[in-house]
Amino acid sequence: MARVSGKVAIITGGASGLGAADARLLAREGAQVVVTDSNAALGERTVAEIPGAVFLPHDVRDEAHWRMVVGETLRRFGRLDVLVNNAGLVRFGSVEDATLDDYRLMSAVMSEGTFLGCKHGIAAMKVSGEGGSIINVASIAALKGIGEIAGYSAAKGAIRALGRSVAVHCRNQRNDIRCNTILPGAHDTPMTAAAAQALAGTSTGALDQITDNAQGRPEDVARMVLFLASDESRHVTGAEFVIDGGESAG
Repeated sequence: MARVSGKVAIITGGASGLGAADARLLAREGAQVVVTDSNAALGERTVAEIPGAVFLPHDVRDEAHWRMVVGETLRRFGRLDVLVNNAGLVRFGSVEDATLDDYRLMSAVMSEGTFLGCKHGIAAMKVSGEGGSIINVASIAALKGIGEIAGYSAAKGAIRALGRSVAVHCRNQRNDIRCNTILPGAHDTPMTAAAAQALAGTSTGALDQITDNAQGRPEDVARMVLFLASDESRHVTGAEFVIDGGESAG
């Protein structure tokens, strides 16, 4: 159907997992896709399987990297229509035993990385004068308490709050740029598999989240990304979409 034909999209953390699924589906539906990731080798392998996709190495914590990624996207394609702030990582630790370094790392990658993406993404989307769609990826860890991932939950909670602020700002500026947030539960990704392995043999809420509920497939999230990237969602902004098979409902 080519639901995003002619659009240009940046997907951070797009080398694997949810980001790679987003990139594949958006490309299949007609978008020019720019995949970014800190893992260059994996990123290059991923885009080799996506016709027309481009890979750019990217540390989302670094504002200079954001300027490079956005600038190169505009140089190649002349516009930016969709930004998926997907990059993330998890370090386990409760509020008592987590290290400050791990807390700061997760905050830098997810909270600050998303802030920088929104900041520079909005500027790039203004170039065409046709608006755009920012899609931030949080987590149901921002909705429910999971004791073993305090820093992760905090960073994802910051993404929720930032998304609403960005949506209102863009509405007030009347620039036709939308910002919405996706909150996934556990999905069948390399990050989830690594977490399950790290927690094996323990009895924790984080492990229960993975093992006690049916995991989704990355494509389940990618389909929501496609909807929010497309003009079908032109009147949707400041919204949150939970994709967790009902885990957080009860």
